[in-house]
Amino acid sequence: MSRYRPPSTPSSPYITLEGVLKLRHELQYLWTKKRPEVTQAVHEAAKQGDRSENAEYIYGKKQLRQIDSRVRFLRKRLDVLKVVEQIPADKTRVFFGAWVALENDEGEEKRYRIVGPDEFGDEDEYISMDSPIAKALLGKRLDEEVSVETPGGTINWIIVDIEYRD
Repeated sequence: MSRYRPPSTPSSPYITLEGVLKLRHELQYLWTKKRPEVTQAVHEAAKQGDRSENAEYIYGKKQLRQIDSRVRFLRKRLDVLKVVEQIPADKTRVFFGAWVALENDEGEEKRYRIVGPDEFGDEDEYISMDSPIAKALLGKRLDEEVSVETPGGTINWIIVDIEYRD
């Protein structure tokens, strides 16, 4: 079995201003605070002697690899991200950054914000613009019906509100 992995399809490069600020903050924290702390802990653990059976040393080195991997990812990703700050001229349609309120046939309501793939895990209400529901919503207008395929079957939603916040 080979270790070859086919290249993954690149995710959308769009992000909100809040999202890019969070990523920059995370990068700064990892590089200036967390990495020096872990490096110092590894240094102290290495002084204790045999490194092959030193759990603190082994764990510290693993942490350093994870931090370095995340730092590399963040630096590369921040270089290609495009911050979307401008509110669209047509506020009656769903575009990136919109807060969208939906209602299904049973009267259940949901509220989502369409954001970039790098920030949708931050909040429960945030959905990636690459997700099936966001793809179905983009470009639609108020009171339009949207059908979304789910593993449990098709769900129909009606757009009851579209909001853009500054």
